[in-house]
Parts: sequence; C-alpha cells; structure tokens
Amino acid sequence: MSELGHVSGLWRYPASSLGGEPMSSLSVDTDGVVGDRLFGVVDAESGEIARPDGASRWHPVPRIKARLSAEGRLEVAVPGSDWLPAPGEPCDRAVSDFLGFAASVRPFHRHAGYSGPLTEARYSKSPIHLITTASLARLKALHPAGDPDQRRFRPNIVVDMPEVDGSFPETEWIGRRLALGDLHLTVAEPCRRCGFTIIAQDGFDNDPNILRNLVRHNGHNLGIYCTVDQPARIETGAPMRFL
Repeated sequence: MSELGHVSGLWRYPASSLGGEPMSSLSVDTDGVVGDRLFGVVDAESGEIARPDGASRWHPVPRIKARLSAEGRLEVAVPGSDWLPAPGEPCDRAVSDFLGFAASVRPFHRHAGYSGPLTEARYSKSPIHLITTASLARLKALHPAGDPDQRRFRPNIVVDMPEVDGSFPETEWIGRRLALGDLHLTVAEPCRRCGFTIIAQDGFDNDPNILRNLVRHNGHNLGIYCTVDQPARIETGAPMRFL
C-alpha cells in the first residue's frame, strides 16, 4: 500500500508534565517508548502530582526541561539554569524556587541507587501517542490567529502528511493498523484533549481557543493513541503506511 506520510518528529517525555525531549530515533517496546514518563514532579508537602491542566500554580511546569543522559539518568533544567541530576536536593531546590513552593521530582517506580519517596502517575499512559501535520494544519485553518505547536499536545510521533480538506484524518483511523518503518501499531482510540493544550510555553502564548476549536470541531480530540504490535527502533524519515 502507498505511503501516507513520513515521520517528521519524535519525542520522549522522561518526566510527566515537564518539557519533552526531541529525538532523532526512539526505541519502542510493547509498553511504549523506552524512557518515557518515568518521573513526576510533586508538591513536596502534600505529595500532589503536578496538574498543569488544572491549578494555575502548576502552569509553569511545562517550561521545565527534562532529558535522559547517555547513562539513562534523569536531568532537569529550569529556565535560565544548567542541567541538574534528578532526583536530588539541588534539582528540587531549583524547581521549588522556579515554581514558588516546595516541589520535588520523584520516580514512579523504584530503581537502582534510589531509596527516596515514590509518586504515582496521574493516569495510565498509552503506549504511543501519534499526531499528523495534517491535523495540526486543520486546527490552524480553524484558528488562524493561534499557534498549534506540536509541543502543546505532547506526541511521541509526528507524521508529516498532506492536508485532508475539512478533516483531522488520524481521528478516522480507529481500529486500523499502521507501519512506521519496522514499527507496527494498532490505532486504539482518539486522544481527548485537556487544558494542558492552552498553556503558554517558550515560543507561544496561553490560548483557550486551541481547546475550544477541538471541542467544537473534533469532539474534544486531536491525535490518536496506539498499541504496539511489533516493537522496533524508529527514526525520523521513516515512511508510514496502512497494514
């Protein structure tokens, strides 16, 4: 079958709600992207995990950057600071100073060399979140004054494909199987959007009309969640087709 498009962006999110890490390639197993969403940032006193889509005090969280070192260690940087290893007291101090209250970066699961407190994820993550440039273009057409930057939507995979007039195309693929290079996926469900999509980040402003247009024109959705049928390493430029 002919190509639908090709992979133009890959993202890993080592820490939930913190800024993502653009990648040239990703290893994907049956649980999803290796190294994805291993940590969370919490209120150090209450243990509440960050909710940028809710309370305004959490709105700055997506501007904090997260990455994994070559050794697989989490590193975090608040705006204007250097990268700091996490979890750790220097990192927690920097994050707390940036947010204006006591906060801490904590893992979801115990790992070697760490004996501190854990936290629980807000929700069970889907293995893979995919969006297309066609859907981003459709949102831009509906809201010309807005900036549908892909960072608003936190995808793992961005596929560049031609626009489909009047359509968010991947929303119509539920139940279909996709091949992206050697990676095989089944489209499980549309991705229902929340208030995270409207929050300002570096390079774009707070914009409630991003979410309003998705509610009005695509049932609250943008992008798709996929399960993994055949794990593989995926690289930018990989072709996508239906199976």
